Parts: sequence; structure tokens; C-alpha cells
Amino acid sequence: MNIQRISVFGTDNIGVYIFTNNKYTFVPKNIDNSTKEAIVNNLNTEIIETSIANSFLLGIFMNGNSNAILLPKIAKDEEIKEIKERAKDVRVEVLQLRATALGNIILANDRGALVYPELTDAEIKGIKEALQVDEIRRGTIANVITVGSVGVVTTKGGLVHIDATDEEVNELSKLFKVKIEVGTVNFGSAFIRSGLIANYKGVLVGTSTTGPEILRIQRAFGD
Repeated sequence: MNIQRISVFGTDNIGVYIFTNNKYTFVPKNIDNSTKEAIVNNLNTEIIETSIANSFLLGIFMNGNSNAILLPKIAKDEEIKEIKERAKDVRVEVLQLRATALGNIILANDRGALVYPELTDAEIKGIKEALQVDEIRRGTIANVITVGSVGVVTTKGGLVHIDATDEEVNELSKLFKVKIEVGTVNFGSAFIRSGLIANYKGVLVGTSTTGPEILRIQRAFGD
């Protein structure tokens, strides 16, 4: 499992700006070439430069898995069209949810999804159908309701908030059908998504992520 430290626009909060699945990595327009090179070398995906609602915060607004890319209702028509034209190997779905920070309210891989506890039954049904996962649940992680912000899960493994209980970790492992570890990124941050981008091929972390943190990340996502 390849792991590389990078920064985006001079910050360690790389997951705020980038979203990836096993086929595509979405990045802000005009991102630097060294970041693109790191994506190609570690995640081994096609790069798509875009925006969401004229914002560079793609990791906040986008979500998905290998089956679908989820966009918020605030995405512009031209952005949706561009993403659909470029990401031809997956379905692109615009979710009509009240919440638009899809990256923060959904934690998903190809097998399961954990979502923000205040979503309605109809909203959850729509997410499940879009992602084509076996199971979807409402929940929290370490008492945090924005579950997407405190975890990253792939088809190989997952890392979640350092304060997640043993019971939560066990339940998440059953839901996602992978090994789940607890940990931090960027020198102690429990908001895993902000500092870690991963698919089944590789991992990128913020530049202040420490050696011990990387060892735990390797254990979480390694073969």
C-alpha cells in the first residue's frame, strides 16, 4: 500500500479539496502538478478537475463509491454536465437533500454506508439506491454526528476517530465488511477525512501526519 504526504494550496487539509474513488480523483481546477503526480502514482486514477457550486471544496461537497458519484443539489448545471461527461464509468447522482456537505454526512464504501442520524427515511433510501450498497444505517462515531468527517473507508479497510469505542469499531467492521482501525492524521486530528484520501490502490495524507500515524494508517488500509 503506497502512502505519500502532500499538501493542497499550502495546507494539510487535503481531504477538504479532493475526492477519490477507485476510478477517478476529483481535484480543484489549477491544482499544482506535484499533487496531480502524487495522485497518479499513489491512487492510480484518472484526474478530473472541476468545482462544485463554484467552490474548490470538493471533499466537503462530494461523496460516493465505485458505483456512483454523489453531488449536492447546489452543484451548477455545467458542473454536473462536465462531471457526467468525464466520469463515464460510474453513475453521477445529484441528491436532493437539505444538507449539501455530502462529504461530512455520509461514510461509505462499496458494501455499506453510515449516515448522519437526522436524515429522513426517504433521503436514506435515495442514498442507498444511488450507492448500491448492501446496508445503510444512521449513526454516530465517537458521539460525532457528521460521520463522514471522522472516517475514511475503502474496500480494503478503514480509519475512524481515535475515540471510537470497541463496540463502534466492531459494528463498523460488520457494516463495511472490512477491518476498521482508530487513529488520527495531521499530528493528532481526529477528523480523518480532512487529512486522508484513499482508495484500494493507495493513500495520500497531509504533510504534518506523523510516522506513528502513518504506521496505523498502513495497518488500516494495507493488504
